Amino acid sequence: LSPPGFLISKCCLPLFKAKPGKAKRVRTIFSSEQLARLEREFSRQRYLVGRERCLLAASLRLTEEQVKVWFQNRRIKWRKQSLELQQAKLAKMG
Repeated sequence: LSPPGFLISKCCLPLFKAKPGKAKRVRTIFSSEQLARLEREFSRQRYLVGRERCLLAASLRLTEEQVKVWFQNRRIKWRKQSLELQQAKLAKMG
């Protein structure tokens, strides 16, 4: 048994503090095949909506929400990498 307000992960370590009435969301672990396909789709287009997202999620056996969040996170990473590349070019020039 865990104390009130705490959740125990599947392996019983570590203890996570949780808000009363809210369960901690389990982090999605993507397979290498899923990641390769997601990256391929991202390189083709930065935004997936509607039917495209639905079809991709179904083909990867993921929920639309998981695909949506993956794309959101990947766009953030892409923007950060683009900014760092721009800054490196500027530093090289001047």
